[in-house]
Amino acid sequence: MGMALLVEYYNQLPEEVIRGRGAEMTFSQEGEISGGTPGKARRRAALHVFQQNVQKRYLEGTLLRLLHSPDAETRQAAVFALGVVGTLPSCAALATCLHDTDDLVPHLAADALWSIWFRGDNSAHSDELYKLMRLRNREQQLEGLTRLIDKAPGFAEAYNQRAIAYFRQRQYDRAAADCGRVLRLNPHHFGAQAGLGQCLVQLRRHRAALKAFRAALRMNPHLDSIAEMVRSLEKTLGEDGR
Repeated sequence: MGMALLVEYYNQLPEEVIRGRGAEMTFSQEGEISGGTPGKARRRAALHVFQQNVQKRYLEGTLLRLLHSPDAETRQAAVFALGVVGTLPSCAALATCLHDTDDLVPHLAADALWSIWFRGDNSAHSDELYKLMRLRNREQQLEGLTRLIDKAPGFAEAYNQRAIAYFRQRQYDRAAADCGRVLRLNPHHFGAQAGLGQCLVQLRRHRAALKAFRAALRMNPHLDSIAEMVRSLEKTLGEDGR
């Protein structure tokens, strides 16, 4: 009954909510978190109803158990729900869902992980991070991220976003160092692992970059652009890339 109810809530969501929740901002993206898109209010309302229903009837542990359901739609619903209400301790289980045999579950799991990473464990710090991501002035953004890190040295996503800011300024050594800090705090962060590879490419450390990219694909095998980078580096390095 519990499974059926969760799937019912999930099926009531608009398709664009299910497939478009990710908060991902990566080294390859120049876009910013934007507002005012058509239908945003409707999507937000539907998501709010879903969140309320899930929080009233499900514990996080129950949702984690449903990740092992033999029914793919139940796994989809559980992964999506964890993206909405889950906390950092759920990341290890969600990371395993990146390897799910269902076509949709891995993509929902990636979105869920990004959502949890941005939330962190402190809502005030999360709100501050989102505000910083909206700044158009890159210097102000970088300064703000550093202040946030000083206040919240355990907030892995703040380091990841500062790494992206450094990368955009071509400060590749500093970006790589922040990627390392992210991975020490959050070993499931495939975005930081892929970002480390991007930094190493720019630093012309191609064998190290290949190693980093391969590690990112072991975390998340659905990173198509990273898979292409691996093939390119393997071709360039030849025997040295084996």
